[in-house]
This record gives sequence, C-alpha cells and structure tokens, in this order.
Amino acid sequence: MAGRMPELRTDRLLLRPWRESDLEPWAAMNADPEVREHLGQPLTRDQSDAAVALMQSEFDHRGFGWWALEVRQTGQFIGRAGLDAVHEDMPFTGVDIGWRLIRSAWGHGYATEAALACLAFGFEVLGLPEIVASTTTDNARSQAVMRRIGMTRDGADDFEDPSVPPGPLRQCVLYRITAKM
Repeated sequence: MAGRMPELRTDRLLLRPWRESDLEPWAAMNADPEVREHLGQPLTRDQSDAAVALMQSEFDHRGFGWWALEVRQTGQFIGRAGLDAVHEDMPFTGVDIGWRLIRSAWGHGYATEAALACLAFGFEVLGLPEIVASTTTDNARSQAVMRRIGMTRDGADDFEDPSVPPGPLRQCVLYRITAKM
C-alpha cells in the first residue's frame, strides 16, 4: 500500500501531506516546552525539518504514517496525527496511533476527531487487527483522548520506554483497541 499519501477529511479537519509552509509552524510547535512536556527536550529547527522528511519518507514507504493536520475552515496548520509502526525496541509490537497539536488547538476536540479518522484508516483501509497508543503516565490529556476514541488500558501492559533516559518521561501507559469484526 506504499505510495502517495491520501487525504483524510473530517467535519472540521484535513489530514493531508506535508507542505513546505508547514515547516515553520511545526518547528515553533516543537520548540514549545509545554507541547514537549511529555516528549522530552524541545527540538531545534533542523531536528523538526528532519522529522518531517522522515515522516514523509516513511509514509511513502509503508503507506501509512503522520499526516499534517489543518483546520478546514481556516487552513491553519495545527499539528500532526497518524499511525506509526511501533519501534522494535519497545516491549510490544504493532501500529501506534498518535497526535501532537499546537497549544492554541488544545481543548477543542481536534485530537479526538483526528484520531478517529486515523483509526478508521487503520482498520478500514489498512485492515489492521489492533491499534495501540502509549504516552507517559502523567499525560492525562492524551490518555483522555485514548479513552474517548474507545481505547482501553489494563495496566499490565504499562512499561518503561527504553529510548528515554531514567526519569518521569520513561514511565508509560499502553492503550489498545481492536478492529470490530
């Protein structure tokens, strides 16, 4: 299913391929310590640009990945949402769903709306049997989105992220949702 990134549309959002014009607001978002609170150190412009190039390459290769997220009514870039292959050093496998939004977009239901579109793509287009999501134990906002989109956590799957140095960001929770047959 590799190839061109499809666009996904919801009532209020467009999940679309990345554009050159996204690089500056993406970098500003990744430099925001509040946005990065549960992700680690803020990123430099070069790191943010490299992340976009990697996301585009992975989407082209796999047929899924991270979409740029835009408000349809205004055309404003507000972040990213999508699906990603779980990294091989994690204590679980599969496809992970996620989102990252600029602070001004928080609290409007955009993450939930985008995540539901990503779940539908994962289950209906990719035919995935299950999708997982993880975040730090302290990231109440993301955990609330996970619950709103129908994901569940049993606690037995909680883990320490091996890619993160010891500290509060290393302790993570794992949520799951299976395809409805």
